[in-house]
Amino acid sequence: MTIILGLIIAGVSLIGGFAALGGKVSVLWQPWEFVIIVGVALGTFVVANPLKAIFDTLTASSDALRTAVPRKRDYLDILALLYALMRELRAKGRNEVEPHIEDPRSSAIFQNFPGVLGNTKLTTFVCDYFRLIIVGNARAHEIEALIDEELHTIHRDQMKPYHALSAMAEALPAIGIVAAVL
Repeated sequence: MTIILGLIIAGVSLIGGFAALGGKVSVLWQPWEFVIIVGVALGTFVVANPLKAIFDTLTASSDALRTAVPRKRDYLDILALLYALMRELRAKGRNEVEPHIEDPRSSAIFQNFPGVLGNTKLTTFVCDYFRLIIVGNARAHEIEALIDEELHTIHRDQMKPYHALSAMAEALPAIGIVAAVL
């Protein structure tokens, strides 16, 4: 919502300032120039990126427009889930916690946190690392290092749409100049 509001404010400011300085607003309306700029930008974006990056960019753009960011409640839910799993592990042992990890959909602990359970990637992440804890062969600092490395990888993958759009945005001034010349 804030993105749309920001674009409206920028557009009104641009057109209003242009008109206030004596410019004719009708001069700004060049629909074929927009077609050229947008078409060339989209074409170069498709050529420059693999199909997965294109779909990830569409998904990330829709998430950004919906402002789909984690809320405080989401963070509290994941912390509470981890606490409940660790408490269960300390109180009952590995064999009794394993069914919660192997089938989180039917787990009473996971069902208390529907927000976490609804996020398949997050649930898989938690279950994978709890399996490592249950197996018991890895030390705490080794598990921490694995988690840090995977979080770094996830972050890098989530930033690929941003980098793809940034590269396209850097080319827009040149595309606009070429379109104005045509």
